[in-house]
Amino acid sequence: MNNRANTNRYPELLATLKDVRSYFIYAGFFSAAVNVLMLVPVIYMLQVYDRVVSSGSLATLASLTILMVALLAAAGGFEWVRSMILISASNRIENNLRQRVSDATFKRSLLSGGMVSNAQPLSDLSGLRQFLTGNGLFAFFDAPWFPIYVAVMFMFHTWFGVSAIIAGIIMVALAYTNEIVTSKKMQDANSQANRVSAQVSGSLRNAEVIAAMGMASDIRKRQEHSADKVLLLQTDASKWAGVLTSLSKSFRMIVQSLLLGMGALLTLRGELSPGMMIAGSLLLGRALAPIDMLVGTWKGFVVARAQYDRLGQLLQNIPADPESMSLPAPEGRLTAEQVMVVPPGSQTIVVRGVSLDLQPGEALGIVGPSASGKSCLARALLGIWPTHSGKVRLDGAAIASWIREELGPHLGYLPQDIELFDGSIAENISRFGVLDAEKIVAAAKLAGVHNMILALPQGYDTVIGAAGGILSGGQRQRIGLARAVYGNPCLLVLDEPNSNLDDQGERELVDAIHRIKALGCTVVIISHRTMVLSSVDKMLVMKDGAAISYGPREEMLAALMAPAKKAAAV
Repeated sequence: MNNRANTNRYPELLATLKDVRSYFIYAGFFSAAVNVLMLVPVIYMLQVYDRVVSSGSLATLASLTILMVALLAAAGGFEWVRSMILISASNRIENNLRQRVSDATFKRSLLSGGMVSNAQPLSDLSGLRQFLTGNGLFAFFDAPWFPIYVAVMFMFHTWFGVSAIIAGIIMVALAYTNEIVTSKKMQDANSQANRVSAQVSGSLRNAEVIAAMGMASDIRKRQEHSADKVLLLQTDASKWAGVLTSLSKSFRMIVQSLLLGMGALLTLRGELSPGMMIAGSLLLGRALAPIDMLVGTWKGFVVARAQYDRLGQLLQNIPADPESMSLPAPEGRLTAEQVMVVPPGSQTIVVRGVSLDLQPGEALGIVGPSASGKSCLARALLGIWPTHSGKVRLDGAAIASWIREELGPHLGYLPQDIELFDGSIAENISRFGVLDAEKIVAAAKLAGVHNMILALPQGYDTVIGAAGGILSGGQRQRIGLARAVYGNPCLLVLDEPNSNLDDQGERELVDAIHRIKALGCTVVIISHRTMVLSSVDKMLVMKDGAAISYGPREEMLAALMAPAKKAAAV
């Protein structure tokens, strides 16, 4: 009942499982054939002892042996077919979910402001696929045949059937105990392991700071302390799982041996034939094997269930984007209507009732003290963050109504923290799309970095790492600008584009902005430095998340300089 409820909680995953339902049905048919054929050794042993040995017929023995070999070979073939079916099912599940899970993982990171940026869901999907192709799932297919094997044992003798039922109950109890004892411990261990992974990732991202300030030893101690907790939890869970698994296997072997002894006693009393004595022991082993396998793979099942739940929660919390109608290519008119912004994962309003109106080819400068909401507003203007209230519109359409894959090529964005990706400079500028040399060079020239790139060892083919490699901060920033203007976007947002530039670089930036505006691109610039503001047409002054003034550049600059002039006059 609880498992059914948990499954129904995740309709998207349930739909994926329904899509491969036929695979599992076919696997069930072949499992049935395999389990029926697993009775062949039992029947063969019964016939050998009760017919061949008593009659001494070599012809009967040969016929039985040939038939046994043929049927068991068929069982092996059915096992292989069953494995292939489950492999196909698991591959189809991953193919159906991979893009959706990848998109949801990316969107989760985006909506969390980068606070949740691990690739755990993709690992969960891979782990779930592996579980579906492992021995654990075979145990679930084989376990329902336990009653049939028990029924055959009852046909041999009542005590055989009763013994099998008691043994099955005890082994199920062991499996349940394994679940109770280890599941909570494994969940705690996995949660702690995720925290350790996040700590390590943070340390690697800030390796330079850690090395420069001698923090490595303290950071390592902190990570080791957390890792010790993981090790302790995992060790504790594994110890209990190992004890229960060993106990289960030992119990099965003991029961089989005792059943053989019981069969010998019943044979001596004349209540059982020698063939039934041997066959009963074999049949019990076959009946208990799936249960024993369930106990042994329960840890994997618990992990797979946790993976399923995490994937279900992710897809439920991050629904797929609704189908939208394609819109014409935007021209670049940007409006904001009483926009309020709350950062993802926060309850605090950081942008309060900002309105603006920009025509294609106009540039807006956004200024204000730190933490005034400038960068948050920029993210809302691009549609990266949803608005709490109000609307951001591009060519009259709400920015959220555009299909992101179609809108993206028409937008350019240069954030404060420049992140280049592993690959060549040409690949980074082209946004890792088709390498069009003409468009790449055009973007570089538009950004004023063509000559700088040519001066590098391999020019546009120079390979850089995620951190920029051989490039300085200013070079990374200028290549990021080339990436932002690639394809002549209609809307360009620059967040502190001159933070790493010297005076010459800033003058080249100003020239680049003028060239970009001349192409009809709407430009939004966030900056603390005044030189770049010479290229804007309008200015927005922000403080504490609100727009305290908005209008033509000359008027805004005059208003900003007035207090300083008044103070100088005094």
